[in-house]
Amino acid sequence: MALFFKVKNKIQGTFKSNLKPRFWLCILAFVPCVACGFYETETLSPTIPAMDNQKTSQKAVEALAYCQEKGFSTSHCILIDFSVHSGLNRLVLWDFNSNKALYSCLVSHGCGSSPWSADETKTSPVFSNAHGSHSSSMGKYKIGERGYSIWGVHSKYLLHGLESSNSQALARTIVFHSWDAIPDQELYPAGTPEGWGCPAVSNNAFKFMDPYLRGSSKPVLMWIYT
Repeated sequence: MALFFKVKNKIQGTFKSNLKPRFWLCILAFVPCVACGFYETETLSPTIPAMDNQKTSQKAVEALAYCQEKGFSTSHCILIDFSVHSGLNRLVLWDFNSNKALYSCLVSHGCGSSPWSADETKTSPVFSNAHGSHSSSMGKYKIGERGYSIWGVHSKYLLHGLESSNSQALARTIVFHSWDAIPDQELYPAGTPEGWGCPAVSNNAFKFMDPYLRGSSKPVLMWIYT
């Protein structure tokens, strides 16, 4: 506003005349319109809903306390944030020793009642612990025995649900495995292909994490949350 009056005084001094009041009313009406235009342009800029580092770090603190109490590995855990768009990295292999993520990648969730392998629930997955729901289940898991899989690199880990929200995981054959359909790179705004509830990753992602799981003397925690 101070700049506005400087401009007004300069114009008055140059022309040495009394300008009509309605001229200044027009100028005053124009200024807020310009300001509003800049404001709208700035606030409407699109943003990508990426993984929240602060949230992940806090979950890691809670996960470490749980692992210490329950006798799980205090070297690594797997954290999955299903509140993140499925076309973005939302799984991290967390290193408790360095207190940071060693690796991040895409991970699938269950399609529920939507078509299998589509990405229709990429922003709004449905969770269930029920048999036949084709949905992912929230909560903490113990990553169990390693075995053969018909998918991806033909290896899988059984998942033992540790909470009421995922207690049927083993009976539902919810496992951690790789899948050829899942790419290595983020594909936002498209979503990761959806399965029947398993947290599946790309072949290369599984190969990276497999040695950490196989080499652990204690069970590794997987925690799925939103």
